[in-house]
Amino acid sequence: MKHLKYILVFFALSLISCEEVIDLELNTAEPKLVVEASINKHTDSLYFPKIKLSLTSSYFDDEIPSVTDAEVTITDEIGNIYPFIHDENGWYYGEIEPIENVKYTLEIIYKNEIYTATTQLVTAVPIEYVDQRNDAGFLGDEIELKAFFTDPANEENYYFFEGLSEKGNIYDALNDEFFNGNLIFGYFLVEDIEPGDLVRFNLYGINSQNYNFLFTLLQQGDSPAGPFETQPATVRGNIVNQTNPDNFPLGYFRISEVYSSTYTVQ
Repeated sequence: MKHLKYILVFFALSLISCEEVIDLELNTAEPKLVVEASINKHTDSLYFPKIKLSLTSSYFDDEIPSVTDAEVTITDEIGNIYPFIHDENGWYYGEIEPIENVKYTLEIIYKNEIYTATTQLVTAVPIEYVDQRNDAGFLGDEIELKAFFTDPANEENYYFFEGLSEKGNIYDALNDEFFNGNLIFGYFLVEDIEPGDLVRFNLYGINSQNYNFLFTLLQQGDSPAGPFETQPATVRGNIVNQTNPDNFPLGYFRISEVYSSTYTVQ
């Protein structure tokens, strides 16, 4: 019995002595420019047009590198130039009041390469009212909110919907293929929402290309922390590297009319 005990102790020690530190050799790539250029025509006077520039980083990096030394402008088809100046943490601020039926071109010059994209203002519609249910969810004990709006008839429309709260956010990309001209809603259901919580709803007008981009992005990432967080696969936007097309950026340039509504959970 004593011999068996010694054998077991020796076996345990041998297992411990065989432990090794394994270094994972992960594929690396040159950082790519990431552009968050969502210019909104907003009724909120506190809104300032802004563009976020950053770089992709490795999987284990805790911080996302900001781009602080780029030249950023938006030019309309009439020839007006709207410069965007870096403030902090990769945020560039400018002054622009987009109007309908005018083309706008974003130009970013970074590390001697030129990135461009062109788009137009896409209109939206107001959020009319919010409906609340208190018996939603699998167990029938969760709060569900629906923000209703009326889609214009005889038009092809696309929307980006946000429901934002301290308890969680919901994002969705919608097209009116099945509700053209009808009353429709954006859906909001997050855990632990309770009476007294504030929820801000935003409804953006977007075009078909931006709809496809956002829909794919949200489907891949399940939108847990926003549409521009790290995704499991590369989703190409509408921004082109004119100097070196193979070094394409990530992100999108859009100009949207946006309607907002704030709701207090009952």
